[in-house]
Amino acid sequence: MKFVLRTIVATAIALIIAMWVYALFFASKESVNKFGDRSWASRAQERCLVAREQRKSLSDYRIVDSLGQDALVERAALIDRATDTIESFVKEFRDRLPTDAKGRELVGLWLNDYEIYIADRREFSDNLRAGVNEQFAETPIEGLPISEKIATFAADNEMSFCKPPIDLSI
Repeated sequence: MKFVLRTIVATAIALIIAMWVYALFFASKESVNKFGDRSWASRAQERCLVAREQRKSLSDYRIVDSLGQDALVERAALIDRATDTIESFVKEFRDRLPTDAKGRELVGLWLNDYEIYIADRREFSDNLRAGVNEQFAETPIEGLPISEKIATFAADNEMSFCKPPIDLSI
């Protein structure tokens, strides 16, 4: 009995060690999200920086509660203008996808997620115009906010300016 138990424990330990050796020294370290057309990713990063600067120019740090009757409508209009900056680059990226097959597929899926995120933002601004002042809620994907999925893809492809803005998170 002791021999069988020792054999099982020794086998388990050997398998765990083998798994770690493989993971640390032989397994691919490249992200499954990373695609090959690095020049596309670089251009996307530049374009997203332009959109980020456009959104920054729309910043309004006033407290909505102290602005009066039309404050929610004004906020909705600002959110729509900020969302327009995102929608603009998403449309541009749809028209010109990466040259590699993996890039075309993954960027297409990423843009689909962005379109869901844009719809969430539009619904939020519509609610504000209707007088509903609730916290911004995103569509969850596998239990996580969709912006997290979008941001992970952007980070994995060195497009940090293409992460979704956090302007509605507060």
